[in-house]
This record gives sequence, C-alpha cells and structure tokens, in this order.
Amino acid sequence: MLRSYYQDQLIEAGCDEAGRGCLAGPVFAAAVILPKKFRHPLLNDSKQMKPAEREKLRKVIEKKAICYAVASVDNEEIDRINILKASFKAMHLALEKLQQQPEFILVDGNRFNAYGNIPHACIVQGDGLYASIAAASILAKTYRDDYMQELHNVYPHFGWNVNKGYPTKLHREALKEHGETPFHRKSFRLLPEQLELDFDL
Repeated sequence: MLRSYYQDQLIEAGCDEAGRGCLAGPVFAAAVILPKKFRHPLLNDSKQMKPAEREKLRKVIEKKAICYAVASVDNEEIDRINILKASFKAMHLALEKLQQQPEFILVDGNRFNAYGNIPHACIVQGDGLYASIAAASILAKTYRDDYMQELHNVYPHFGWNVNKGYPTKLHREALKEHGETPFHRKSFRLLPEQLELDFDL
C-alpha cells in the first residue's frame, strides 16, 4: 500500500510528468491533492499498471481528489528550452491550475525548480511510494496517451497509438521512410545509426 503523505502538517500535492523520453509530442504533467484517507488497491506507479487499470483509476482520482490539474508543454517549446526545463514548466503550469494551492509539493524524481515559496521534496521513484505522486503519474500518462492517440489518427505510420511517441523500432523505421512531422522534437536524436539499440514497449 502506498504512503498517504510525506508530512501531515501541510496540504500536500503530488506531481509527476509523462513523455520525457519521447521523440514526438508534448510532455504532460499533473498535480493532485488527495484526501489523507484516500486508498485504492490498484493505485501504483502508472508504468506498472495496465491501460485498463489506469483508465479506471483516472476516473476514481478525478472523482475523489480534493483537486487535480493537468498541463502540457509542446515539442516546439521543448526544443527551445530543453526537456528538463519543459518538464518542470509543465508541473508548474499544473500547480497553477489547481483550485486549491498546496502548502507542500511532492515531486517524482531527483530534481525540481522551486514553485514560488512553496517547499518541496523530490522522491526518486516516488510514483511507487506515495499515493499523490502515483495519482499524478496516472493522470499525466492517460491524458498524454489520449493526445497521442489523436495524433496517431493524423499520422498513423508511426504507431503512436501503441508507442505513444517513444523510440521504438517501428517509430524509427517510419521516421526513415516518411520523415519528421511537425510534432517531432528536433532537438532529440531521432535517428541513431544503430536501430538495434532501440527498445519496444
């Protein structure tokens, strides 16, 4: 069972992003404030869950959360400011959209740019440890997957309905055959010389 909170004195929001390692599409981030007694047996790091489980939990989170917000930064801005800064910006945008501002922020990972004067803690693999981060990971992942499905309908060659923009063999081979789209991140190495190094999801 995931931990309900990092500290119990301040209103705590969990933050996570999805799509940092992709070759195409935006990076999405979510911020979630959960009730301290929130529990669900399926709640976990979104990467450890099946798509149907993520969709089920998304509905539960959206219904039960005190508040939540999702934001994104597109590929053009990623190319301008770099993916790390874009990930932090997406998290800040999500935090800004929350109906209730948190007093403490829990962030998945080991780095974060401070959001105003609100204290924060970076938790490596926090999406597998804390409920609010896990909830944020599920929202960021499902909202981004929906977006990539829409792009897939326009650019079906790349398999974005399956790989969501990650560098799979199919994605790289489609890049070689069809070239880049306006949604590809030009600052990323889109076509390494050795396709054997690619991974499949």
